[in-house]
Amino acid sequence: MSEVIKSTERDAYYEKISGDCLTPLWSVMSKLVTSVPGSGCIPYLWDYPSARKHLMEAGKLITAKEAERRVLILENPGFRGQSKITSSLYGGLQLVNPGEIAPAHRHTQTALRFVMEGEGAYTVVAGEKTKMSVGDMVITPNWAWHDHRNESDQPMIWLDGLDIPLVQFLDTSFAEMHDKDRQMLSRSEGDSMARYGEGMLPVGHTRKSLVSPIFNYPYDRTREALESMRKQNQWDPCHGLKMQYINPTSGDYAMPTMAAFMQLITKDMETETYRSTDATVMVAVEGSGTTTIQGQAFQWQPKDIFVIPSWCTVSHKVEEDAMLFSYSDRPVQQKLGLWREMRSAQKDG
Repeated sequence: MSEVIKSTERDAYYEKISGDCLTPLWSVMSKLVTSVPGSGCIPYLWDYPSARKHLMEAGKLITAKEAERRVLILENPGFRGQSKITSSLYGGLQLVNPGEIAPAHRHTQTALRFVMEGEGAYTVVAGEKTKMSVGDMVITPNWAWHDHRNESDQPMIWLDGLDIPLVQFLDTSFAEMHDKDRQMLSRSEGDSMARYGEGMLPVGHTRKSLVSPIFNYPYDRTREALESMRKQNQWDPCHGLKMQYINPTSGDYAMPTMAAFMQLITKDMETETYRSTDATVMVAVEGSGTTTIQGQAFQWQPKDIFVIPSWCTVSHKVEEDAMLFSYSDRPVQQKLGLWREMRSAQKDG
């Protein structure tokens, strides 16, 4: 866009109309309508051992009940003080120690939990209990009661991913505490998977929510699916083998505001360069490797977390078979007709 020439007369005019809360578009156009995405989001990696050390220290300073949710927020360096991991998403590591309860509450934000460490603790969502294991993705639908309980003998740690910044931007944040720390169980464990996760639906089913009725996607089933696909040797040059978590009643994303994915990249594979407009949070589940983001190399090990900003070039090189979990705001962008991607073989535009 052409540069607007400054003058004393124009500056005086701008100052005059500013008193009536008016601003000339031509003076800010280049900042509002950019030729490519511009964001304060910065590529960054949190190594899990360091983050875990700080989280365990927090576990000695404050209880899960007092904190309501004992979480260390993963703040993107470009958004310090704003509780954002990307422009539209939140990320944090939550700790529930043995014997603790994270009290029941609900909110208009949708959440996912990706289990990093521990076995045997469980979460209760809308009256149904599910045990949590490493690699499971557990969904908390918008405005659903949920509490977390750890009756095992080891700490439970998971990554919280929420659409908090998006909900705040839309001024639609509501929250409510339950009158009891534990909500009453109203459905048997495994009920949602039995009804909706076996390639069938109950007769007469009508969709009541945009969020998947399955709220625990077990890692063992996810990994089994990717291992079966490996036998066909049909590798995407940019992604390896990549699957998205879906809502089985619609085939759409499991959540309306966040997409979640799991991908397998085989040993010694170096993916081709790729970029897309959805800034993405990634978790190394298995394996080790190096991800190059906009020319900057990040070496990762299991459980490390890193962020890829919007429209940044990215490629992965793994030293051993690697499983990577990720989430982004892609559903929102696609439904608004804004999402785009570019592979190394494509021209920019």
